[in-house]
Amino acid sequence: MSPHPIRDAATFEVFRNAVTGLSDEMAITILRTAHSQIVASSMDFSAALCDASGRVIAQANTCPVHLGSIPEAMSAVLDAFGDTVRPGDIYLLNDPDLGGMHLPDIFAVGPVFTDERELIGYSVTVVNHADVGGWAAGSMAVQSTSIFAEGVQIPPSRLVEAGVLNETFLALILRNVREPGLLRGDLEAQLAACHAGGEGLKDLARRHGTDELAALIDELLDYSETLLRAAVTEAPDGSYTFEDYIDDDGLGSPPIPFRVTVDIVGDALHLDFTGSSPQVASALNATASFTKSASYAAIQGALGSDIPANSGFYRPFTFVIPEGSILNGRRPSARGARGLVAYRIIDTVLGALAPVFPHRVPAAGDGGPDSIAIGVTEQDGSSAVLWDVLCGAWGARPDRDGVDGISPLGANLANTPIEELEQSGHLRIDGYGYLPDTGGPGRWRGGLSTFRDMTILHPEASVQIRSDRRRHLPYGLAGGGPGTPSSNLLNPGTPQEQILPTKVIRTLVAGDRHRHVTAGGGGHGSALTREADRVLQDVLDQKVTVAGAARDYGVVITPTGTVDTAATRELRSAHHR
Repeated sequence: MSPHPIRDAATFEVFRNAVTGLSDEMAITILRTAHSQIVASSMDFSAALCDASGRVIAQANTCPVHLGSIPEAMSAVLDAFGDTVRPGDIYLLNDPDLGGMHLPDIFAVGPVFTDERELIGYSVTVVNHADVGGWAAGSMAVQSTSIFAEGVQIPPSRLVEAGVLNETFLALILRNVREPGLLRGDLEAQLAACHAGGEGLKDLARRHGTDELAALIDELLDYSETLLRAAVTEAPDGSYTFEDYIDDDGLGSPPIPFRVTVDIVGDALHLDFTGSSPQVASALNATASFTKSASYAAIQGALGSDIPANSGFYRPFTFVIPEGSILNGRRPSARGARGLVAYRIIDTVLGALAPVFPHRVPAAGDGGPDSIAIGVTEQDGSSAVLWDVLCGAWGARPDRDGVDGISPLGANLANTPIEELEQSGHLRIDGYGYLPDTGGPGRWRGGLSTFRDMTILHPEASVQIRSDRRRHLPYGLAGGGPGTPSSNLLNPGTPQEQILPTKVIRTLVAGDRHRHVTAGGGGHGSALTREADRVLQDVLDQKVTVAGAARDYGVVITPTGTVDTAATRELRSAHHR
């Protein structure tokens, strides 16, 4: 029997906030101790707590598309080590076919024991490392055609045994990456976070007793399930289908379709991805766990409610994810660039849910953070990898404009600070900002495109770009216009100007300039119903040009910066005709 039986709602609420705060403490530990810019500045990592059976209890406010994959990672660890887990162990994995997602995302799992050596849970961290080897700097080149080209593969493995680090195993990993110091530093940040989470969970066990702790965990998971099922019952039963696209696979393919049918029956959700593309030749393939994770993120974003994301949240879902599809690739398919797939899954699922929750679902945003990996080789033979992560905009929401310069739903990343990119001395950022007339027009305007201009300073650098939404624009909703396309320009404004593909790897030399523009978000509602004063304010804020106001919104702005009411009425009337 528990020495402290659960007696009241206050106990539960204190516990709920305690485990959420503890997972956030794990994330803060990584943020403060990581070495690489992609982790410490762009925040491409996650943290969570699990119980002794591997169920997710709580997760940090970090990268949602990581977190829904933790159950599969935990299953892989438990299958490999469940009977031999001991205090002081740490397990690693990154193999997409054995619980991982793609090779740069390394999971670190630490079992948590009480002072009496009773297993009570696991602390889990996932970090997107700057480089894990392979043929291309950053290990995420879209053009990879096999996982064997992408870097070091780690099946579920014991890195630390009873508190003793396996130096040989670590040395093997570090020998296969471009910046071993960075990887070791980020890995040590993961281990520190696992330790912090473990100590916090042990403290909760001391405070409540192990029986009450287990009961509180069960209650928390049931609580999430109950809240989600209640939210789902607000929607009418039915079958809702939507299709969206990635422009190409980076190797010259036709557009890549994503199709989902969301069936809502009572308080349950069934997502069927039949009709989505077969797996592709490039590195855009995802795992089934990653597809589920992106779907969870989309549903939670659509509901917009405070439902704790844990294993209870996952219970109302069932899935059909075709094997051998881009959403569930077979080994040895490359997976390095699979991040783009997550954002298109989110857009597709949200598109299906738009008629279900019309007052909650936004128009499509930029299509996912665009990434540019710059790799250089120093004179002494050492390597450096710089990551320029560039987030663009949200699509317009049903009751307000889209947000400019923000991470998309599912990522929770930050744009890489200019100072960090420039401090290496390998490149210079010449421009960074928003572009007018790039938000999709609507009663509510989509968020603006973000641009960044870069000049290479090193004698030679490999530049690998992952972007999209050039041919298939972010969709608008309820009559709103689509967003605007992304672009890559090499040496813009010169006789050598060249339009680069959305997904490309290219060797550049000192003096070469590159401009990247993210896609603009879609609009919501008819642009002709946007209040003229809002359009005027957009013009004054330089988010919309005078010409764009007339063309897209039917609003005439005078040279003195006011709305010409009569001319606007006439122009809008003409648009209606």
